[in-house]
Amino acid sequence: MNARSETIHETPLGEALSQRYLAYALSTITSRSLPDVRDGLKPVQRRLMWAMRQLRLDPDKGFKKCARVVGDVMGKYHPHGDQSVYDAMVRLAQDFAQRYPLVDGQGNFGNIDGDNAAAMRYTEARLTAVAEALLAGLDDDTVDFRDTYDGEDSEPEVLPARFPNLLANGASGIAVGMATSIPPHNAGELCAALLHLIKFPRATAAKLVEFVPGPDFPTGGVLVEPPDSVVETYKTGRGSFRLRANWQVEKQKHGQYQIVIDEIPYQVQKGRLIEKLADLINERKLPMLADVRDESAETVRLVLEPRSRSIDPEMLMEQLFRLSDLEVRISLNMNVLDARGTPGVMDLRGALWAFLEHRHEVLVRGSKHRLATIERRLEILAGYLIVYLNVDEVIRIVREEDEPKAALVAAFDLTDVQADAILDMRLRRLRRLEEEGIRSEHAALEAEGKELRALLKNEKGRWQAIAAEIREIKKQFGEKTPLGARRTLLAEAPTVAEVPPEAMVEREPITVICSEKGWLRAVKGHVEENREAKYKEGDRGRFWISAETTDKLVLFATNGRFYTIPCDRIQRGRGHGEPVRLMLDLGNDEDIVELRLHSPGRRLLVAASDGRGFVVEEDATIAQTRSGKQVLNVRGDIEARVCAEVPEGADSLALIGENRKLLIIPLDDVPTMTRGRGVTLQRYKDGGLNDAQAFNKADGLTWRSGERTRTETDLLAWLGKRGAAGRLPPKGFSRANRFG
Repeated sequence: MNARSETIHETPLGEALSQRYLAYALSTITSRSLPDVRDGLKPVQRRLMWAMRQLRLDPDKGFKKCARVVGDVMGKYHPHGDQSVYDAMVRLAQDFAQRYPLVDGQGNFGNIDGDNAAAMRYTEARLTAVAEALLAGLDDDTVDFRDTYDGEDSEPEVLPARFPNLLANGASGIAVGMATSIPPHNAGELCAALLHLIKFPRATAAKLVEFVPGPDFPTGGVLVEPPDSVVETYKTGRGSFRLRANWQVEKQKHGQYQIVIDEIPYQVQKGRLIEKLADLINERKLPMLADVRDESAETVRLVLEPRSRSIDPEMLMEQLFRLSDLEVRISLNMNVLDARGTPGVMDLRGALWAFLEHRHEVLVRGSKHRLATIERRLEILAGYLIVYLNVDEVIRIVREEDEPKAALVAAFDLTDVQADAILDMRLRRLRRLEEEGIRSEHAALEAEGKELRALLKNEKGRWQAIAAEIREIKKQFGEKTPLGARRTLLAEAPTVAEVPPEAMVEREPITVICSEKGWLRAVKGHVEENREAKYKEGDRGRFWISAETTDKLVLFATNGRFYTIPCDRIQRGRGHGEPVRLMLDLGNDEDIVELRLHSPGRRLLVAASDGRGFVVEEDATIAQTRSGKQVLNVRGDIEARVCAEVPEGADSLALIGENRKLLIIPLDDVPTMTRGRGVTLQRYKDGGLNDAQAFNKADGLTWRSGERTRTETDLLAWLGKRGAAGRLPPKGFSRANRFG
């Protein structure tokens, strides 16, 4: 019991949890989720590259089963599940996920529809030329190696990386408390920016954006982010880019057309995109679109059929961009590990400069390694030359001496390395031609060594050598190559085009029915007014309007407010409908004065029971909220009483009071306002205004009396000034004191 208790350390639970969670977080950040700024790879990707190199899966060699590669990575370098390793390998091989694939896959590695890759036992792989550029120089002591997890082997801590992989292929990952998201870029543009940065080390992000104008995605698309926003994103290392699908209009017979999408945004699965579009059509959220078809083969081809040839293609696509993943935002969060393994967010210049510093270190270390190799070889060649000058004596010493190495060292003042090389030399190398070859090799190595010493002493020369390497990479993978040509188009940011609400609604004919008590409903089609229509007990019909689902209703209430009701939101069916007061913020003590279809550009006369009123543009009465829009100000017992259309050509206004006094005044005397009480139109000794009508005096005043319509042209007796009382109407005028 005592022996066991000595190994137990009491620690508070909170402290133990924090220590272990911190260790887990650091492990996730540095060993799994964040890429290294120097080679742009995460540990599992780097180990895949290293294992495939060890298996000699060079671009010009044959393929090997992916299961073999995954097995080596798991067994030697990466002690995690086989599926996670294989998934990382599959992504490195997908040309729609990687801008410059690092793995050349043979077999089913998935597709842009979102289908998974085949099992690793069926697929084969080898390295690509880009991966070869990342691995170039590993044998020249250019980077540090570390022991593997079991201590039986070693692996590189980072790759030499002649290729700017971090920005060229991008990266994404989620760690503990931080994440990274770097979209892919064009390698040729990155090389141009690197060359400029070598020449002008103090170049700003704004200047570098001239060479790197934005990401270049493997699936193409159109980048529509404003230039100022792009500069700010690259300056801070955080932001996003607006990416749209690429589309064209294909004209057909009889004025018909169809829209063809040949490039979809990055990381959008084509299968799910089509399902989403189909669902929107079925849910009637895309009334402009009739059908969507997938005609893709080796390339993407989505065909969109508009519902009518009169639909504007730009308007249709604007609607699709808003409702589907045909437009996405690609985030940039350049959170990476620096050369010391410290995570942090870098801007564009910082990431490019870190790559250049890494290449500089690789060049220095590689040059020193090569120089040391040359010096060792020169030492051996100097020993060989001594042999050729004293071949008989050397042979005698080797044949007769018991300790030939010591004798050779003493006789010719050789080093141990030279003595061992002479003793290991084969007799066939004593030919005259071999001596000439050794002298030529000795001279060439001395010249190379001299150049390397000069390079190590000349920083400017080293940067010139790095620039030459970058130019070679640009030539190999730049814009003039099939792989390096820019795929994502750069376009101006589109203006925010307002999609009219009616464009979001399928146009259908309906008949709007509203009862006296304010129950509102719609029936399909244009139905003639039926006096036998059913209403709730004690209620009856009041408004019967033929409309379309894309129309708006304008409702004027006794409180002087205008309300707007989209026709597509009116309850349909055989029931009694829905109370208007539930659809709008209309109080129980307020009633409907007028309900009519909205007609843009029309003018309306509004008047209150006290005879005050004015003319208002109907467009100014449209309300955006349930609470409506106050137009005619009323107070106390005064309430809104009239909302009448002012037809084109009208020059007069007829008013009839509850006291049955008729007055006709010039319409020009009535002001046009947007809100207020208006002016006094007619005065009353008893009662108030009952009805009003604008008309053309030359056509006469018309009113309905029962089933008959009557017109009076001799109006001199009722003409007066605004604010007069008027006189009794002509014989036969409606007993209800109304014009219609």
